[in-house]
Amino acid sequence: MRKQILSLVVAVSMALLPHLSTAKGCLKGAAVGGVVGHVAGHHAVAGAAVGCVVGHHNAAVKAREAARGATPQAQTKPQGQASPQSQAPPPGSTALK
Repeated sequence: MRKQILSLVVAVSMALLPHLSTAKGCLKGAAVGGVVGHVAGHHAVAGAAVGCVVGHHNAAVKAREAARGATPQAQTKPQGQASPQSQAPPPGSTALK
């Protein structure tokens, strides 16, 4: 019985192997999630599973934005607007930094 179960597990793993190559982001997310899960209380397997899902999601979002030709929103800055630190205070103001 034990050999049959082991054979079934190996056969299913081999059948799913081609699909693993298309799971972009899963390996990186699983590695990070496994480490975080281990450090956060010896839950490495759960961390790896969640990391795989999150990594795959992030890779899909990145691919979708690349297909549209857009850049990620966190990296873009509206044109013509400077950050408050780069603006000089108005003349005659007594504002101290």
